[in-house]
Amino acid sequence: MTELIDWQHDLAGVRIGAGTNVVIRDMVAAGLPEKRTNDVEPAGEDGLRPGADQYGGRLVRIDCGIRCVGDAAAALDLLAELQEHADPDGVRLLAGETVELTLKYPGREPRTLRGRLRKCEETQEDAVHGWIPLDIEFLATDPLFYGEMEQRQIPLGALSRGGFVAPVVAPVVTAAVPTDQLPKSVANPGTAPTWPVLRVNGPCVNPVITHMESDRSLALDVALLAGQWIEIDTRPGWRTVLDDAGASRAVLLRWGDRIDEFDLPPGINHLKFEATDPTNTAQLTVTWWPAWKTLKKESL
Repeated sequence: MTELIDWQHDLAGVRIGAGTNVVIRDMVAAGLPEKRTNDVEPAGEDGLRPGADQYGGRLVRIDCGIRCVGDAAAALDLLAELQEHADPDGVRLLAGETVELTLKYPGREPRTLRGRLRKCEETQEDAVHGWIPLDIEFLATDPLFYGEMEQRQIPLGALSRGGFVAPVVAPVVTAAVPTDQLPKSVANPGTAPTWPVLRVNGPCVNPVITHMESDRSLALDVALLAGQWIEIDTRPGWRTVLDDAGASRAVLLRWGDRIDEFDLPPGINHLKFEATDPTNTAQLTVTWWPAWKTLKKESL
């Protein structure tokens, strides 16, 4: 994603826009996504009583064309590549699977939408000259814009709130430490909560992961040997608990713990990993993607 230039985008591995043979005339991507409203019409009264609104998918419309001047074969090859990459059977036939559309606008890092290609219609009237107009629609099933993947290892018992540095001399005076300098912090510089993937790596027994700011926690009633792991995927559309063999282990999650509430709000987050492990080698691997509601710059 970092190799994209301004006004150049990546649709499932195919570059389009600036500096490519796919010229974009217009693209609608950055507006508000569709909403599912719950407005109520009060009986015998004018107006509406607004209810809770939920975002639906974000429909991205791209008016573009393949331009390979004088080379009809190259234009058709590029059309085939676009269709094959953006709509593979490995995604199309599996529920929940998506491809990515990565956008690069001036003054912003690349932002990624996850969804499905819903339309890719061509007009071949001028294909003989190497020009194929395209009407593309990409439906982002998640309306948020995501940054590049980040990952952090948190050792057993580590609390990412800083601490004292030895030697400690009386009187002990605590001083504020910039939040971006705290060890083991998980930063979300975006404007929307994001959903992490949490992998508990053995050996350990009964691991507990706690989000310190909210005091939310996820606990597993499980014993893991060295080399074994369990992964909790909190992302919308997934929300799974799987072991290293790919089997569901959701029944091991403590009663009452909510995967759908374990998000990382904008700003600095701190996670604590606890478990029983005489070897003190168990680790928690946290994977997350900073999230934005709009194409705003990073806030940290």
